[in-house]
Amino acid sequence: MKPLRSLTGSLTGSLIDVRPLRSSPPFRRLLIGRTVSTLGSFMTMVTVMYQVWETTRSPAWSGAVGLAQALPMIGIGLFAGSWADRTDRRRAYLLANAGQATCSALLAVQGFTGHVPVAAVLALVAAQSGFGALGAPAAGVFVPRLVPEEQVAAALALNQATGQAMMLLGPAAAGLVLGRWGVGTCYLLDALSFGVSFAAAFALPAMPPEGGRARPGLGGVLDGLRFLGGHRVVRGALLTDLAATLLAMPAGLFPLVNDERFGGNPRTLGLFLSALAVGGVLATAFSGPVTRLGRPGPVMLGSAALWGAALAAFGLTRSAWTGLALLAAAGAADSIAVLCRTTLVQTRTPDALLGRVTAAETVVGQAGPQLGNLRAGLVAGATSGTTALVTGGLLCLAAVAAVAASTPRLRRGEREPEEGTAAAVPRARTDEAPAVPE
Repeated sequence: MKPLRSLTGSLTGSLIDVRPLRSSPPFRRLLIGRTVSTLGSFMTMVTVMYQVWETTRSPAWSGAVGLAQALPMIGIGLFAGSWADRTDRRRAYLLANAGQATCSALLAVQGFTGHVPVAAVLALVAAQSGFGALGAPAAGVFVPRLVPEEQVAAALALNQATGQAMMLLGPAAAGLVLGRWGVGTCYLLDALSFGVSFAAAFALPAMPPEGGRARPGLGGVLDGLRFLGGHRVVRGALLTDLAATLLAMPAGLFPLVNDERFGGNPRTLGLFLSALAVGGVLATAFSGPVTRLGRPGPVMLGSAALWGAALAAFGLTRSAWTGLALLAAAGAADSIAVLCRTTLVQTRTPDALLGRVTAAETVVGQAGPQLGNLRAGLVAGATSGTTALVTGGLLCLAAVAAVAASTPRLRRGEREPEEGTAAAVPRARTDEAPAVPE
């Protein structure tokens, strides 16, 4: 019995840490609400792609869907972060949530009535993405305000796990609803899902910035960027993520690699994306040791290096099964790297700056993969899919090594000496810039 108990205890310790669900009822409610709205958002993403393709049969219009989603997030993000650091973050999130719900309701109306120009559909998609950009920095401060600091990583892992689960479930649910009830019903379900997240956030306490409010306009944005420039650990975390996505993003190469290696079989192509997702879900499900370890810096660097190495090896393999295993390993590494990056941002950034730094993190997360797919396509067009994958993976390894070498505190898992002192916290006056660690 003792060996069985020991094995059971070891397995339980490896599973995702659920302490935040027990210790913080507000976090538990918020997680449920955000999970439901994430499911609706993935359903809408698939539905928009389906509607635009069915209406136009144009790859250019289909590509414009991604542009409509990405540009508002990138263009609005940093200013939204500054606004979130000047106001009650709960109120900002509720406003953004209501805006997203309204856009989904309008999409539902046009879905039921039909005959709406595709440009109008994309305008609603862009508006919804803009409201999402407003809400993301505000939502970024909830976790460290709702759970103890030693449980922040575990809470973020729970957020990530539910998001990945909805990423797998949402498209399948959208397919079922589209086939039975049409696009209008999918959009309507998304609008209702925002109602659940609104109700969960409405019950939260007010969350004004602690330690001072941001300056208005561009000044507040520049203060946030100045903090990033001076805080080596947080800056290194964002640079590591940018290196991984900009230099080694593989998704745009999958159709070409599938043609080059596996005869263009559509089943293989679908499995490529699924392998990345499955690896990410499994890694998050067994993230307990990572979140309890309390050393996100070195774990993030190692995971980013594994991402690059796995994708370089995927570029060389000609075995479908080996390739899928490598992609699953890459997906697992990416999932852990993202978890560690977010943990570093939320535990090493003063609350008064957290909205702006979270906005910068969101911009990096949005722009990096898009630019990475562009880089991969250009290199593959000039050479081959294999060359683009292998060089991208090796460049990622080199970039991660450079960040590790230039940021010893990140590599060793140490805090900046100014953290936890008054020097790291902005002054309370709104007309002064926050102090920046040297």
